[in-house]
Amino acid sequence: MYLQHFNLKELPFSITPDTSFFMNRAGYQDALNVLLVALRSGEGFVKITGEVGVGKTILCRTLMKTISKEFVTAYIHNPYIKPDSLLFAIADALAVKYTDTTSQHLLMKSITRALLDTHRKGKKVVVCLDEVQAMPVQTLESLRLLTNLETEKRKLLQVILFGQPELDLLLNQPSVRQLKQRITFSYQLLPLNKVAAFAYIRHRLQIAGCSNTGLFTKRACEAIYRHSNGIPRLINILSHKSLICAYGEGMGKITHKHVNLVAPEIEHTKEKSESWLNSLVPAFSRRLFGN
Repeated sequence: MYLQHFNLKELPFSITPDTSFFMNRAGYQDALNVLLVALRSGEGFVKITGEVGVGKTILCRTLMKTISKEFVTAYIHNPYIKPDSLLFAIADALAVKYTDTTSQHLLMKSITRALLDTHRKGKKVVVCLDEVQAMPVQTLESLRLLTNLETEKRKLLQVILFGQPELDLLLNQPSVRQLKQRITFSYQLLPLNKVAAFAYIRHRLQIAGCSNTGLFTKRACEAIYRHSNGIPRLINILSHKSLICAYGEGMGKITHKHVNLVAPEIEHTKEKSESWLNSLVPAFSRRLFGN
């Protein structure tokens, strides 16, 4: 809707985790470096935690893109997966053939053979699990047993756990203490500070083709940071809706007034969040239909 108006090639603040928008600064690059070091040193379990919306998924996808030539990767985003379904997902990643009647025992043997074959070919296998704080304990235990597969020098399967801070509570349960002991690398993704938040907004605009460095005024960026508390997903939502708001008014810059108008939507005040868009309907009508 507003791309041509602001001379943008694509939407700069989509909440879809597009790796082309990955920002290699602040804590993101540090987290990526931790993951790369852990995987290349052959560690069994790695843990990444962070609040909702801080960028765990885009970090995960950037990692998988970075290591695609060295590793066979399996990405499991369903936290409620059962132990047998987990085996099938890993089997799919390794191109293991099976049928609906294949027993768990035979499937495990087939996965083991595939892991050994992959190792002989000089590649490694990593499983990335998202939202692990909601994963059944039985599934985590079956995952731990899988990581027992190893040669004399290295693990045949490595695992990265991505989750919200509640993941630490799950790992403190006595039933998963053996898994917790195997986590040798961990990193906590934090919300962006003010400087990083400003850089984040500029970075995404630049990737989207924006040549206007003053598209968002300083006070607009400050308002976005204040309302989002540095959470990247909320920064995206606020920035996107502010662009819509400015477009509807025919403005060439996003000001703090635009941000403050749309901010109630993410602050759960439904009545106000509906009014900001409704107030722009006449302006949209004039811009789109010329009446």
